[in-house]
Parts: sequence; C-alpha cells; structure tokens
Amino acid sequence: MHTTIRPRTPRTAASAVTLLVALTACGGGGKGTSSRDSATIALLLPESKTTRYEAFDRPLFEQRVKQLCPRCAVVYANADQDPAKQQSQVESALTRGAKVLALDAVDAKAVAPQVNEAGRRHVPVIAYDRLITGVKYAYFVSFDNVRVGQMQGQALLDALNARHTLGKGRIVMLNGAPTDPSSADYKKGAHSVLDGKVPIGREYDTPDWSPDKAQQEMEQSITALGRDSIVGVLSANDGMAGGAITAMRRAGYRPLPPITGQDAELTAVQRILSGDQYMTVYLNIKAQAYKSAELAVALARGEKPAAPTTVDNGSGGIPAFLLSPTAVTRDRIKDTIIKDGFYTVSRICAGDAATACENAGLR
Repeated sequence: MHTTIRPRTPRTAASAVTLLVALTACGGGGKGTSSRDSATIALLLPESKTTRYEAFDRPLFEQRVKQLCPRCAVVYANADQDPAKQQSQVESALTRGAKVLALDAVDAKAVAPQVNEAGRRHVPVIAYDRLITGVKYAYFVSFDNVRVGQMQGQALLDALNARHTLGKGRIVMLNGAPTDPSSADYKKGAHSVLDGKVPIGREYDTPDWSPDKAQQEMEQSITALGRDSIVGVLSANDGMAGGAITAMRRAGYRPLPPITGQDAELTAVQRILSGDQYMTVYLNIKAQAYKSAELAVALARGEKPAAPTTVDNGSGGIPAFLLSPTAVTRDRIKDTIIKDGFYTVSRICAGDAATACENAGLR
C-alpha cells in the first residue's frame, strides 16, 4: 500500500505518555496548559486531478491547525480517486493514533465501514466537502451544493440570452462523479433552473470528475447531435470544462459556445478572461479549510461546537456548516478571486494570459 502520509518524528515511550496525558486533558476540558494542544489529526483527501486539493485545501487546513494548536500533528493522505486506497488510508490513520479524521470521501458509501470503525474507537469524523452517506459522524463542512447548480444553470441561461441562441439549439450536461453525493446536488440545482427553458441534448454522469472522460463525452455529443445544434455546455466543474473545450476546439468551434465550471482553477480563470469559458463558481476554500480545522482542533480537545444546520445523509441529521458559493464571470474576477487573495494578478496574467488580462483591465 502506498500513501503520501507525512512521516512523524518517532516518539519515545516517555513522549507517548506525554501524549496520553495531553489527550486526557483535552477530553477533560482542562484549561490553560499546553498539554491540551497535543493530538494527531488526519486529513484525507480524494484526488489530485482537481487542483484545489493539493494547492489550497491541504496547506490551508494544515496552516489553521498549526495556528490553533502548535503541538498538534497533521497526517495527510490523498487517495488518487481510489476508494480501496482511501479505505486503507483511513485504517492507517486510526492505527497511527489519529484522534480526529477530516475525510473527503472518494466514494461516499464505500467508506462507511471505516467511518463506523472510527466511531467504535471514539474518533470523531468530519465529512469534508462531500457528504458521507448512511452512517453517523460529527460534522459535515461544505458549500450549498444545490445553489452551486442553480448558479451554473442561471449563468448558462443568461449567456444564451445574451448571445440570442436560447431556443436555437440544445445543451450538453456534464455532471460530476456518481460516487460523489455533491454531484447529485449540483445536478438537482441545475435542472431546477434549466428544465423547460432549454432542451438537453445529452447528459452524462462523468466518472471520477475526469477531464479526459468529459472530453470523450463531449466528442460523442458533437457526433450524435451535430456541431451546429449545440449552443451551450453545463459543466459541473472546471476540470471537465477544460476537457469539453478541448473537444470543441478540435471540432472547429469558433467562437466556443458558453460553458460553465466550478472551483476557480487558475487555468479556468484564464479561460474566462480569454473568452473560452463563460463562468466558474468560486468556492471560498480558505473558509472551508479553516472551519474544518477549527472543528478538528475543538474535537481533539473534547469540545463540540454547535452547528447552524443539519443535513440528512440517510442515517439522520448530521450537524453541518454550509458555506455560500459565488458565481464569477469575466467582470467579477477582480472583486472576488483577486480581492480575496485566492490568486494574484501577476499569477493570473502570466504568459499567454497577459493580453487577455490587459483587455479585461486587470493590468
């Protein structure tokens, strides 16, 4: 089994006793002593094809844990979109003494036995970004995913109206991985806006959120529907949007029809500036990672902060923190993504993006 769990400095028997005392103090609610701030927290992420996980979620989570708990250790693993690998990583984290798991599931159902095992060991679990189904755990931290889909659907309708192509063709829908419950929410939100207003020529649930598979699906759609009949693409994230754009370019689309996205990936922001992609949904990943880290540290200390809402995951209500997404088109990049420091102007406008940035007034 191969993981990328960060190695820790080996502990002596004496330091192990110190850790036990620290964790006892956490559970007992002791205050003012540094021994409260010594626990192992595991962060388990699902894949690396989507750039946000390695570029933002991991470092931001680790940063916030270190700010709140300097003596806490964060062990990390990425499952590379492999459910079996992630199950092994959860088991490994528990074996290594993790006192809290922040888990972004590859497969929301397949990981349930490991979540149950964590519960048997009294190790609280935070479902990070993706809802884990059919089992009880401590918290769910994500975004309002139905709202994300609604934003994508409305943005696509707005673009079709602006181009006077609404009613003149069909759209293609590229939904996310069927193993990710968030995908169903995005799809639900998009359909609530699009149904009855624009015909859907082809719709796919794209395995693994794969850009390569999205490209193949777009190629199939162009062949089946005809190039001139496709007036827009509802893509659930930026990676798949990139695959669809590659397919459309190869098919000779000039200009490209409007296409949606999500995650505000750097290449997607550059595509929006150049006009290849119409919009993305910006998720404040810093707020999500920080909230999850804050909850993890609190749980390690034996605390359980109140959540503002609950989400039904099939086993009852899970305490949840649902953050607000933001739709970003070309004219909103400056006052959202740049204003929040998600990317700097110099990073967005490097290389081939320089001219598009100048045209958009970013330089």
